[in-house]
Amino acid sequence: MTDPAQWLEVGFIAPGERVDDWSDALFEVGALSVRTEDAEADGPLEQALFGEPGAPETAHVWPHTRITALIDATVVPRAFVAQAARQAGFSAPTALDVTPVAGRDWVATTQAQFEPIEIGSRLRITPSWHRVPPQPGPPEARLEIILDPGLAFGTGSHPTTRMCLEWLDRQLVPGASVIDYGCGSGILGIAAARLGAARVTAIDIDPQALRSTADNAAANGVTLSVRSGEEAPCDPADVVLANILASPLRVLAPMLETLVASGGILILAGLLDRQVDEVAAAYREIRLRPWAAREGWVCLAGTRAGPDGIG
Repeated sequence: MTDPAQWLEVGFIAPGERVDDWSDALFEVGALSVRTEDAEADGPLEQALFGEPGAPETAHVWPHTRITALIDATVVPRAFVAQAARQAGFSAPTALDVTPVAGRDWVATTQAQFEPIEIGSRLRITPSWHRVPPQPGPPEARLEIILDPGLAFGTGSHPTTRMCLEWLDRQLVPGASVIDYGCGSGILGIAAARLGAARVTAIDIDPQALRSTADNAAANGVTLSVRSGEEAPCDPADVVLANILASPLRVLAPMLETLVASGGILILAGLLDRQVDEVAAAYREIRLRPWAAREGWVCLAGTRAGPDGIG
């Protein structure tokens, strides 16, 4: 027997500049939650937006945004949206998508979406609820990183993060110094430490990311130097990873180059294949080339010239 619906998801498309007003109005009239997403998702006009530094405010919304509100199943969807429209001073949308949502164990449902992920030949990213206590016998062949999904970006499932982890798995030399710029959850810095890096510095401008990185490092028994991007630059490192987005990768190019030691390696990710040339052109001291590509995303790598001019 199917569980009766306890809630309804009501969705419609709105202009990007009206999203905040719509969201406020929907909460005002009783929405339990409101989410927004690109109405062009999975199409040729899809846009990746993460509030890139230096971007104008209008670039932080999708031109056509799908708004989905969760409401009680006893509420009439069209009347609910019409009430929110009056609250916001807009005309009610004519096209609504209404989907029943049955009651369920939301914690279990969410956890079921995150399984352990094996990266390369040496790494495994494991949510804490999948962790298995060490067993007697030969040591585990893979290095396990315990990481739960949270408010900071980086679980190993996104192609950009996965390509950076694969680079570390294949290329990182034990004893190297590493900077993870835009550390998010700290996953790349933690992986570098587990793979034998001698010194790892994790940098981000988001206080939540810094807290997540520190907590995740402690949970994995590794030591990272966690720093705000607003602090004075740290010493250059043998390897610098920046898994962010194309716009900040361009803007931050001069600074990121100074973080790479002579003969060191710069790894950039978070850019789409159509953005490779413009991002690579922003770097004058390091010649960047595609190292890997996956699902439309590209990872660039380049070596800073050493004292002999070879790089």
